[in-house]
Amino acid sequence: MPGSVSLPVPADTVAAPTTAGPLRAALLMAGSCLPVLGAVLIAPVLPKMQDHFAAVPGAKTLVPVVLTVPALALALLAPFAGVVVDRLGRKRLLVVATLLYAVFGTAPLWLDPLGAIVASRVLVGICEAAIMTCCTTLIGDYYTGRVRDRYLALQTMCASASATAFFVVGGAAGSAGWRAPFWIYAVGLLLAPAMAAALPRPAAADPVTDEHAGGRRPFPVRRLAGICALTVFGAMVFYTVPVETSYLLDDLGVTATSVIGLATALASAATVAGSIAFTRLPGGPAGRLPAVFALCAAGFVVMGVAGDPVLLVVGAVLNCLGTGVLLPSLLTLAMSRLDFADRGRGTGLWTAAFFAGEFVCPLVLIGLESAVGSLAKAVGLLGLASGVVAAGLLLGRRRGGVA
Repeated sequence: MPGSVSLPVPADTVAAPTTAGPLRAALLMAGSCLPVLGAVLIAPVLPKMQDHFAAVPGAKTLVPVVLTVPALALALLAPFAGVVVDRLGRKRLLVVATLLYAVFGTAPLWLDPLGAIVASRVLVGICEAAIMTCCTTLIGDYYTGRVRDRYLALQTMCASASATAFFVVGGAAGSAGWRAPFWIYAVGLLLAPAMAAALPRPAAADPVTDEHAGGRRPFPVRRLAGICALTVFGAMVFYTVPVETSYLLDDLGVTATSVIGLATALASAATVAGSIAFTRLPGGPAGRLPAVFALCAAGFVVMGVAGDPVLLVVGAVLNCLGTGVLLPSLLTLAMSRLDFADRGRGTGLWTAAFFAGEFVCPLVLIGLESAVGSLAKAVGLLGLASGVVAAGLLLGRRRGGVA
């Protein structure tokens, strides 16, 4: 049998902290929120942008793309970011990507052509792919066991809470003009130096070996294939409520932005509560996935049959309690299958799967709505699909499979 061959580790992997202080954790949580900022910050000013570029051909399509294209770029490029993470090192790429995030994120402040603004948003998405992959990978590097689970759950909580906060901030800043919210991207100029100074350089606890004579260690694709496929569907489940609740309320005759905002806040709070519950639930993430998907399914079904706004919000809260547990469960399950040398690529693949699910979520619901006649029925159908997934996972566990 061929002898083991040691693999080189990235240049910045020279220290091996097993714990991290509050500042390090805060920086990783802040970095994890940057892609969320890109997704919601400018949503309140899209109508103003639409008015500003009304004379530009194709503006009706291009202006919404300004909001959504970073998520598409992130989904497509996160696997490549994972490869770069494993080769160049987590910390170095995180600092550079955060600096470029600030540069490209603020570019619409001085760019005039709509096409150039869309291009800058693609570059923002590339930076987000690197930032999200690096932050999640570093959490996996710095922490182990239940501590890692808690920080991955905290990552979900911060992302959910920041989505609501950024929406409010973007709306307030937008009162000064559609360009004003883009100033907030400059926060990257503050975070990057702090990350460079405070984040230690991770290293594998044990030497990485390979049984192949050529010294090349194949990436364990089969370990992640199932969980990444499940994550695409899980991301659709996760994003349905924040994306579609306002439309469902409108269909029920609720148009007051204050009521819609309250409903969104309640759902976001339920996601945070679910993330907190995740850190206290017994057992491993694989064992709880069937129950979590079942809870999400129940919430969707209630939303689908709701005839009044109160019942709709009850369904949304039920669903979000489930998604608050779902996201960290999927992520910790993926991380548990990765060794140090594979963690960047594996995290990149998982991130790509999650944001791919985010991107296709509204498209799938539009297709279902066309097929069944209403958005409420489409959400109910997604609930039935979630129930089928829950049953499949439960059956797989009973037969000895791994979720």
